[in-house]
Amino acid sequence: MEQFNRIELRGIVGSVRHGSAGERNVANFSLATSRAYTKKDGSAVIDTEWHRIVAWENANLPDLSQIEKGSKLKVVGRLTYRKWTGTDGAEHDEAEVQAAQIEFINESLSSQLSA
Repeated sequence: MEQFNRIELRGIVGSVRHGSAGERNVANFSLATSRAYTKKDGSAVIDTEWHRIVAWENANLPDLSQIEKGSKLKVVGRLTYRKWTGTDGAEHDEAEVQAAQIEFINESLSSQLSA
């Protein structure tokens, strides 16, 4: 049985932080994905999920400095989990996507997000 860890997201960038480690650039950003549906009573609902994305500069990625709040992106990568301890001593678990590919989306996301 083949095993793999792959996630594909299409959404809109929230906060973004650019940095570097040595000579490699990195972008840490949040990506919102939404799902619209109608309840039994006819009321419309939009559920939004926020995802943490980490993108290290490589040949498969666009110029990371172009990623900004409001950018519409398709992100393909792998899901990872990490633990960390806060300043209050509490342990935290966090899921993040390590981006392998990023594409800017120029078309309207409304039809893609509702699919």
